[in-house]
Amino acid sequence: MNSKNFSVSIVVPNYNGEKLIEKNLPRVLDAKNDSRNQIKEIIIVDDGSIDASVSLIKNKFSSVKLIKHVKNRGFSAGVNTGVRAAKGDLILLLNTDVLPEENFLAPIFKHFEDKRTFAVSLHENGYGWAGGSFAEGFIQLSMGKESIDPHSSFYVSGGSGVFRRSIWVELGGMDEKLLSPFYWEDIDICYRAAKRGYLNLWEPDGHVVHNHESTISTFSKSYVQKVRERNQLLMLWKNIHSQNLIRKHIAGLFMRLIKHPGYIRVVLMALGRLGIAIKARKKEIKDSKVSDEAIFSKFTG
Repeated sequence: MNSKNFSVSIVVPNYNGEKLIEKNLPRVLDAKNDSRNQIKEIIIVDDGSIDASVSLIKNKFSSVKLIKHVKNRGFSAGVNTGVRAAKGDLILLLNTDVLPEENFLAPIFKHFEDKRTFAVSLHENGYGWAGGSFAEGFIQLSMGKESIDPHSSFYVSGGSGVFRRSIWVELGGMDEKLLSPFYWEDIDICYRAAKRGYLNLWEPDGHVVHNHESTISTFSKSYVQKVRERNQLLMLWKNIHSQNLIRKHIAGLFMRLIKHPGYIRVVLMALGRLGIAIKARKKEIKDSKVSDEAIFSKFTG
């Protein structure tokens, strides 16, 4: 497919983001009017907001397609709903606190001419490509240096990344059963794609501004931290299949529990979803083509 023929659906998950939508959505609409971005539609999925988000969108931004969840179901469920409704070849996931720069999508289309490309991360100023390693028995995330050249990325951000819809559907979307309400969903889907031989990239010339005003701040810091750590475990239990790395994880888990006894709460939270993780793990083992070591080797050494 020639890059001139790609179409993009923007999917914006929203939860009580009325002020952010009012401030930032006009910039997204401007981007849609720039033909170089090849944006076909903008879809906002409201995830059970209790502020005036829905009425604001209906009254002020009627050109946007609005889908409403009756109750709050979490980030990945909102994203999956939007992608199911999308008609574009490519899906841009955009948080309500992310602003596109002019002509920001034009540089990414060349990457999707390679049918192996699953996702491309846009360039948030101050942030480079995402790195990943396996150390002390856990998946460790890192940040590569900003550069003028595209780079492999361990994952593509679910707040400012472009995904090929056909592969997204093949992968079954984000894992809302296992990882709701938030965190590690984008890492999980990109890792699953990489295990099937697909590519995740970072594009330095696709510029966006992330103001980090997300509505996740409405949750307590303690709760958010525990969910993040729980999902780190669940993502690992589901996706790491190397016997060597599993042995290292078990040893690392015991060491963490000895050093930080309070971590048992996180482990117990994760064990509550162990059945879901095991079922998903069986499918991943069946469908994977690339080893865990091969994926981590791209970002280490």
